Amino acid sequence: MNLNQITIPSLDLTQSVPFYEKLGLKLIVDARPHYVRFECPDGNSTFSIHLVEALPKGDGIYIYFECEDLDAHVNELIQKGINFDQEPADQSWLWREARLKDLDGNQLILYYAGENRLNPPWRVGNQN
Repeated sequence: MNLNQITIPSLDLTQSVPFYEKLGLKLIVDARPHYVRFECPDGNSTFSIHLVEALPKGDGIYIYFECEDLDAHVNELIQKGINFDQEPADQSWLWREARLKDLDGNQLILYYAGENRLNPPWRVGNQN
């Protein structure tokens, strides 16, 4: 099994599309005002947004996008006017992360984990 796509909610796809294009995603399906789908710049995953009347309550959705050169990518996005809640920082789980929210408040994490994404030292089955 392979994760193919994530779909998130939005109150206004007309505003969401330019935001995600600025992040680097490529629009491949445009069925506005109800649905759009993007191709991720690396790999084979897609990312879509669908129109909702109300956003979910609580913490909401967390979406992780992996970036090989995280710091440089974040700097490029800042130059394009994207605001970050947290610039790249090393985390105790051995990932480097930057955090921001999209226009609907969905939490986006741009990160780099390298080998630790699939094989952290505490992975189940690792022998010390």
